[in-house]
Amino acid sequence: MIQWVYERAKAAKSVHRFIVATDDERIARVVRGFGGEAMMTSPDLASGTDRIAAVADEVEGDIFVNLQGDEPLIDPRAIDAAVSLVASKRFKMGTVMTPMRTMDELTDTSVVKVIADKDDRAIYFSRHPIPYSRGEKPRDPGELLCRRHVGLYSFERETLMRFRALPPSKLEKAEVLEQLRAVADGIAIGISEVDFISVGVDTPEDLERVREILKNG
Repeated sequence: MIQWVYERAKAAKSVHRFIVATDDERIARVVRGFGGEAMMTSPDLASGTDRIAAVADEVEGDIFVNLQGDEPLIDPRAIDAAVSLVASKRFKMGTVMTPMRTMDELTDTSVVKVIADKDDRAIYFSRHPIPYSRGEKPRDPGELLCRRHVGLYSFERETLMRFRALPPSKLEKAEVLEQLRAVADGIAIGISEVDFISVGVDTPEDLERVREILKNG
């Protein structure tokens, strides 16, 4: 799966170097085996962002992208969209969202929901339905105000280092969502909508779903 994600990422037009940051030598060997670049990082790092920051300690660059290795369906356009939010100087941190496909996703806590303002700034992320609908409940995904968040981030170097230095916020601990650390600290997160199917592989069922999607084109 890591090779698939790597090759999808390499199709992005805005990224010039691709590094798999890992603390597992087995993963590094696989990456090097298919011709990719891997960098060993400390097993004590708490998050993917910390791992990307560790790479930034060793590698020159103005913008760094954190793409998780469990996103085999990542669309290269999504990477370019996240980078564009930062490269344009509109935001110091960027991410992407996709439309909700089913109403079941709204209550699935493994699906992270996000709402944004009119200026493409993410307002809040949650594992639970947002916003609360006091009146008539939405009946189909097209009526939902929230979108599905994709675990992909772009950072200006200075913001990446600032983020790493921040302690986990109460919001982050409550939702178990790292991006809420930035929200709580006042870091504006730009967000673009890209229409593609996103499935993070966290369970065997997720893997089977991805295989079925790839099989059917």
